[in-house]
Amino acid sequence: MKIGVPREIKIQEYRVGLTPAGARELTQHGHQVIVEHHAGLGIGYDDDAYRAAGASIAETAAPIFETADLIVKVKEPQPVEIARLRRGQVLFTYLHLAADKAQTEGLLRSGATCIAYETVTDRWGALPLLAPMSEVAGRMAVQVGAHCLEREQGGIGILLGGVPGVPPAKVVVLGGGVAGTNAARMAAGLEASVIIIDRSIPRLKELDLQFGARATTLFATTEAIERSVLAADLVIGAVLVPGAAAPKLVTREMVRNMRPGSVLVDIAIDQGGCFETSRPTTHSDPTYVDEGVVHYCVTNMPGAVPRTSTYALTNATLPFVMALADKGWQRAMRDDPHLLAGLNIHEHQVTHPAVAQALGLSYTTAGQVLAAGPAA
Repeated sequence: MKIGVPREIKIQEYRVGLTPAGARELTQHGHQVIVEHHAGLGIGYDDDAYRAAGASIAETAAPIFETADLIVKVKEPQPVEIARLRRGQVLFTYLHLAADKAQTEGLLRSGATCIAYETVTDRWGALPLLAPMSEVAGRMAVQVGAHCLEREQGGIGILLGGVPGVPPAKVVVLGGGVAGTNAARMAAGLEASVIIIDRSIPRLKELDLQFGARATTLFATTEAIERSVLAADLVIGAVLVPGAAAPKLVTREMVRNMRPGSVLVDIAIDQGGCFETSRPTTHSDPTYVDEGVVHYCVTNMPGAVPRTSTYALTNATLPFVMALADKGWQRAMRDDPHLLAGLNIHEHQVTHPAVAQALGLSYTTAGQVLAAGPAA
């Protein structure tokens, strides 16, 4: 199979779909890997590193989209990339379609088969391809939140961990999943006062055992969220409904009643955000102030640390890329129902119920799509 790795063109996105080590694994399995010129520069690898791994280099993205059977990316395809996709081609990347109707409509028009990293599952019901970036984003959220609390950044001027005789900042983490747990871990490590809010009692028990006295856990009621948010210096939104738009847990009224100079970091912004006042930002202009509160809502947070992020992502995606390449997408999905859960769009049809519901579109189940076609 021919596998294409284009250079990411989303603003300030430096990650790449495969490391040279990942490309080498695929070429050793007899596949042809074609990488766009300078695609790996953001993670410290030049074209020669990919050539040494057995890949070929394309000067532009055009021949990759024209000839590749499988396109492996990081971020959702931009309009110019969507226009190059075609029927019979497989796209494997983060999509986050529930918050992006324009992208969804473009992919439907393309006729391509689109598999989303963020809805691939595992036998425990977790999201193994979202987890690495959730880990990075969760850890980064505390780092950037602490920076935003500085006065020069518009914050109230609080040191996250305090000093002897001065209390630490109050950090509230909404969501106790992978991102939220990593955020809480970093905040607790910096000796902040941490509250984790989640709606799963079993998960709260796990977090209580994990953090002990270093963090407080609360069940997610509107009252608990409001009370905690209003008292917080830093709120990290880390809620996730797989494939669907994020719920708006923090209202504008709550934000209005927060102390001026407080900070909101919305990790869920890729899925529409979990604060009513959230809107997407970029690394070049990451923050804005609304209702007197600093908002950090960068849609590709892990892109700020692309080398770490790309290695973590390739470690997780490579077995699935290998299966798709070795078997073809249909057989790979027949053999692995967890990969089948990643199918979001196929030949003009939405195939994920959460995406369809979020965007008000009809859908065909992934199982029906698979049953309708011949084995690859």
